[in-house]
Amino acid sequence: MSVFTAKSFRNHEQVLFRQDPASGLRAIIAIHDTTLGPALGGCRYWSYNNDEAALDDVLRLSRGMTYKSALANLAFGGGKGVILAPENGEKSPALFRAFGQFVNSLGGRYITAEDVGTSPADLEAVHDVTPYVAGVADGGAGDGDPSPATAWGVFHGIKAAVAASLHRDELHGIHVAVQGLGHVGGYLAEHLAEAGAVLTVADLNDSRLAWAKANLGANVVDVNGIYDVEADVFAPSAMGAILNDDTIPRLKVSAIAGSANNQLAEDRHGSELAERGILYAPDYVINAGGIINISHEGEAYDWDEAMAHCARIHGTLREIFQRATREDRPTNEIADQIAEERIAAAATAGERKLRAVAG
Repeated sequence: MSVFTAKSFRNHEQVLFRQDPASGLRAIIAIHDTTLGPALGGCRYWSYNNDEAALDDVLRLSRGMTYKSALANLAFGGGKGVILAPENGEKSPALFRAFGQFVNSLGGRYITAEDVGTSPADLEAVHDVTPYVAGVADGGAGDGDPSPATAWGVFHGIKAAVAASLHRDELHGIHVAVQGLGHVGGYLAEHLAEAGAVLTVADLNDSRLAWAKANLGANVVDVNGIYDVEADVFAPSAMGAILNDDTIPRLKVSAIAGSANNQLAEDRHGSELAERGILYAPDYVINAGGIINISHEGEAYDWDEAMAHCARIHGTLREIFQRATREDRPTNEIADQIAEERIAAAATAGERKLRAVAG
């Protein structure tokens, strides 16, 4: 498995592999860029088809975290960890402690957090052996679950997408197709229902579908049929790479705005969405609420202040949408460029400071 020629390798600073036979751990940590600060990004626990798929995921996710922090104006770089689920599919505290030792060996260059497939309890086991964990209960941010903050940011991002694509300032009567009712998707669906949106939902978990139907008045479709729903907004809130050559031609929406990471299977799919007149809210911008909340952790943590910061995702997206319109370019390209401009400016400032100290 070659790292430097991997399709998603983009000048990553470090890509590290760890195996611990005693616990069953097989893990990869990718540090993309630390110009703005230590690399922060969650630990994903997933059953990958092969090792190459795991490598591709961690490379794409870590780069997304770099851009996410840059566009949220946070003093973090981008990193990510993935744990390849054992064949028996069973998690254990020993496995997560072994991952914690892996994280600890990096001396703070990478700070881990919760992600798909991991829970606050899993992160507590990681925290048993390393201080480099964000979003845990003793961080001053409640129970350490980033999902409410992420959902709140996505909710405001959807409002920005509706304003830009439909010229509506409120969500009452807006039809949103939500793919995935996990922690973030569930909270998001509740916010949308409270705002008067019409919901169509899809999930693999029948009990979650029953909950959404009974409590939110949602229409239910199967996981494949969600792409064919005629709606105003499609909100992907499950796994990534769901905007691809097969699904994009099926979409009948004005905007895509959801919490899932790496929604575009390839960067070129952002251009295809733009050509079809579908407004795309870049995923690492709209789903930054979790990392924003983490940035507020500490003894002085204030929930209202953190949520107000998450709500400012609306303004960030508005800037991206307006610039994309002015320059007639896809929104994902604009978001990448803004992030790269901020990182380059920080690098230049850092070099100037070093020269001043040396001089």
